[in-house]
Amino acid sequence: MSISNPKVQVEAIEGGALQKLLVILATEQPLTVKKKVLFALCSLLRHFPYAQQQFLKLGGLQVLRSLVQEKGTEVLAVRVVTLLYDLVTEKMFAEEEAELTQETSPEKLQQYRQVHLLPGLREQGWCEITAHLLALPEHDAREKVLQTLGALLATCRDHYHKDPQLSRMLASLQAEYQALATLELQGGEDEGYFRELLGSINSLLKELR
Repeated sequence: MSISNPKVQVEAIEGGALQKLLVILATEQPLTVKKKVLFALCSLLRHFPYAQQQFLKLGGLQVLRSLVQEKGTEVLAVRVVTLLYDLVTEKMFAEEEAELTQETSPEKLQQYRQVHLLPGLREQGWCEITAHLLALPEHDAREKVLQTLGALLATCRDHYHKDPQLSRMLASLQAEYQALATLELQGGEDEGYFRELLGSINSLLKELR
């Protein structure tokens, strides 16, 4: 029985599965348990606007905020940010697709429109939390954080403007990735990974000028 089967998903929500997952994430548990529960939460929320509505109603954003602010949960923080990025872009694409095709089942679109994710993220302080996660040392983690900063730009622009730590961090990463991108070019890579990251940083800095 797959959890991505819509009937099973609805039954899981009605049966209180979402609530149980959030309770486990909000209580003291080993990191391995939280990792598995976070994975299950991601599976339940993706492409399922009804679950996303319930998640917001049950205070899911507060639970995730506490989770990423605990010591030693950096590995979870990256997964949480990736989940938020996926949910923000998924809703955006659903609305764009509905406009283009005029075919999307109106019911699903109505459900997406009731997922007030961006206002929730703003109110719960995710603009600042996401910005400060750029301090993570791994390139892969920074890449995910940069993507999410880009997706939250319209909602968080004024927060980003007022955050001197973010400007300093972006400037420092710009210098670091400029050097790494140059090495890539010297190694004969035209479309390198670091060059891509540098592009994300440059476009964020341009937007925030």
